[in-house]
Amino acid sequence: MARDNHPRERQARKIARKQGKRASADRILIVCEGSKTEVNYFDEIRKTLKLPTANIHAIHSAYGTSPHQVVDYARDLFINGNIESGIQPRAFEKVFAVFDRDSHERYFDALNNAQKISLRNDQNITIEFKAVVSKPNFELWLLLHYEDQRAWIERDIVLSKLKSHLPNYEKGQAGHFSSTQENLCIASERASTLKSESNQWDEHQLYTDVHELVDLLIKLKN
Repeated sequence: MARDNHPRERQARKIARKQGKRASADRILIVCEGSKTEVNYFDEIRKTLKLPTANIHAIHSAYGTSPHQVVDYARDLFINGNIESGIQPRAFEKVFAVFDRDSHERYFDALNNAQKISLRNDQNITIEFKAVVSKPNFELWLLLHYEDQRAWIERDIVLSKLKSHLPNYEKGQAGHFSSTQENLCIASERASTLKSESNQWDEHQLYTDVHELVDLLIKLKN
């Protein structure tokens, strides 16, 4: 029997072909609380960096905007997929549920549930499933591009401060990444420092880890 026809050689070629059909970068699913602001932001990052649409999907929660609904939808969307959105079942290595603290009653349930989720993808690999949280809201991440914030401020104050730097800012608009991109490095540093001094659970501490998801997406470009 010729070497190329040996069963082990055929199996190796089969595996190589299968791997060749997959993108080399991790496939990432981002499920957001908001239907526009966060989805537009992450979509803009993908487009700006020219990341393949097959690898990065950002979508809003079809179950509702409560944090536990965002986590539940992220889990179910990963498992079942969504043909209309071009999302195949279990076709990701990383899944992120993005939501705000705001005044949601089941915020802590969402954190607990996200930590308990353990799933395998279509390559039989255990995925990373993570809640990406902002307290009090997503606008804190954008504000950190312009001001360092440590002491607790309410969400309306966050928005007011942000509008002092971005007078035309409105939730749901596109273009928030491009309008803040030049300050991305300092915002990431401020968010990292803030995270080291606070946590997702304390009601009286500002917090965001959006910078970690943004940094991950940027690294996919390299």
